[in-house]
Amino acid sequence: MNVPIGIFDSGYGGLTILEQIRKLSPKYDYLYLGDNARAPYGNRSFEVVYEFTLQAVQWLFRQGCRLVILACNTASAKALRTIQQKDLPAIDSGRRVLGVIRPTVENINKITGSFHVGILGTQGTVTSHSYPLEIGKLFPAVFVESEACPMWVPLVENNEHDKPGADYFVKQHIDNILKKDTLIDTLVLACTHYPLLEKKIREYLPEGIRLVSQGKLVAESLEDYLRRHPEIESECSKNGTCRFYTTESEAKFASMAALFLKGEIEAERVNLEDAG
Repeated sequence: MNVPIGIFDSGYGGLTILEQIRKLSPKYDYLYLGDNARAPYGNRSFEVVYEFTLQAVQWLFRQGCRLVILACNTASAKALRTIQQKDLPAIDSGRRVLGVIRPTVENINKITGSFHVGILGTQGTVTSHSYPLEIGKLFPAVFVESEACPMWVPLVENNEHDKPGADYFVKQHIDNILKKDTLIDTLVLACTHYPLLEKKIREYLPEGIRLVSQGKLVAESLEDYLRRHPEIESECSKNGTCRFYTTESEAKFASMAALFLKGEIEAERVNLEDAG
């Protein structure tokens, strides 16, 4: 029986999550879906992000996935809770949808020493206030500042992230957030594209400030989740395969994926408009 683990992102950024998941848990089968034709989700409304994300989740369920990871901060912020509480009980109470925010938040207290944390994300993630709310629930003593970085995703997707033109936009947002709270000792890259900017970001970080990327934390959280839920783990097929699907051009997706995964892949185009 083919029961892959579904990984969904609005575009390419989730490939950084997939890479870390496969590195830690290579035995499982994975199915990656990127809604590239309708990306980015960052500036879209809650209603539209929810609608698009639900379509993607339903499509992945129809491919046999019983567990889906929203490897997208915007989808996790704007759609995950509604899908978990409203849609899953009606669709199939035995299926699960998880996000990337909770695994990141759960580790905050182990990372920060000053208990002052900065969140770097898309406009959608920042305006959702998901990180301050979730951190406040678990660690009310932690102070959180956020900074929207709207140019960072386009820099990555236009392969400009390591070019001199990126410096202005990277420095601008690092300076902005550190001015908001001079006690920040930890910055969270709350967008799955941002790890590709990590080298550039570090050039403008003062000494002693930690930079947290989500991929490893999400991978460790998934491994722990499967260990704690043998009823889900036992159904996941284990052939070590990975298939890629996109709502955009297969050739364009494969070309961009090589930037994120450092290797060639093949993708298939699908239409989510009829998913329901």
